[in-house]
Amino acid sequence: PKLSPPLIDGVLRQGHKMLIAGPSKAGKSFALIEMCIAIAEGTKWFDWQCTKGKVMYVNLELDRASCLHRFKDVYNALGIAPNNLSNIDIWNLRGKSIPMDKLAPKLIRRAAKRNYIAVVIDPIYKVITGDENSADQMANFCNQFDKICNELGTAVIYCHHHSKGSQGNKRSMDRASGSGVFARDPDALLDLIELELNDDVYAYIRNNVACECCIDYLDKHLPGWRDEVSQDDLLSQSTMIEFCKRKFRRQFYQEIEMIIDKAKEKVTSMTAWRIEGTLREFPKFDPVNLYFDYPIHKVDHRGVLNDIDPDEIKPQWQKAKEARKSPEDRKKERMNALDMAYEALKIDGEVTVKALEEYFTLSTNAIRKRIDEHPKFERKKGIVIRKN
Repeated sequence: PKLSPPLIDGVLRQGHKMLIAGPSKAGKSFALIEMCIAIAEGTKWFDWQCTKGKVMYVNLELDRASCLHRFKDVYNALGIAPNNLSNIDIWNLRGKSIPMDKLAPKLIRRAAKRNYIAVVIDPIYKVITGDENSADQMANFCNQFDKICNELGTAVIYCHHHSKGSQGNKRSMDRASGSGVFARDPDALLDLIELELNDDVYAYIRNNVACECCIDYLDKHLPGWRDEVSQDDLLSQSTMIEFCKRKFRRQFYQEIEMIIDKAKEKVTSMTAWRIEGTLREFPKFDPVNLYFDYPIHKVDHRGVLNDIDPDEIKPQWQKAKEARKSPEDRKKERMNALDMAYEALKIDGEVTVKALEEYFTLSTNAIRKRIDEHPKFERKKGIVIRKN
């Protein structure tokens, strides 16, 4: 027999079930709204291509006005034109939620002949029937999702919260609150866990944000400017800011400064998350790292978050020790480590950025940042040179 076609490439097939689990304030509802838009418009969701089609969003938590504003804000933040807004139907049930065994028949009647390829229920704690720690009762609860899938031929996607306590040392499928049935019933489980951003990462993000602001402004006001800068220049905020100073009169440069300051302020409110998956129909994917930059999630394509472990994995003594370090102490440690690495690699001849990447097992951008902050070193065409 033919397999059901994918709804989300590499993650979920049409007519199957998916659970998104995560702690409070992880932006799970925003992630589901982003998914609804990706399905409606046939675009990507967290770099996974979605099949275009109609989707029903069952809103159990927000009032109607707030829900509609969220959809509009997410559309705007994603920069996607709402050409297929008619593909999204919202069923607002705040204050009217009923147990899932009673909601399922109503949902099936409401959705019949609408040809939805996905039904999103957000969140399920509003409709749970029975004790969520009872395997029997939760198995019966999850059977209602099967009923919706079978009757409508649609995928059912829902979100649930994490259990209390530390989550970093648990497997992704053991973090959802309640009975293990929650993790074992769906065909795909996506789990969000928070990553703690340190001063270095925030500084790196601010640098990138400043560069992006300069690049956007130059693209709008100075055609052909890219011929005058190198790829390395595009990654350095000091270089880009100096370039803008040379190219624009004071009043325009002041406008750029205001844009950069506003963007840097927003960085402090960003959080970082890692998605891990447990899949029944597809091979396991590598963890996906995201920033939650309200109101949308952005995939970390530069690999800045790859080396960060969830905070809960670290032992308590290590957390306390790191908390006591000042930014200056951390900077000295980085500089001393770079000194030692340079001397060790110098034995083989020239020291390259690539060699330092392999030595530290860090990303290219992280190594470049370490070199740039060290007063004794500079880099030229991928070669690291000690200054006279």
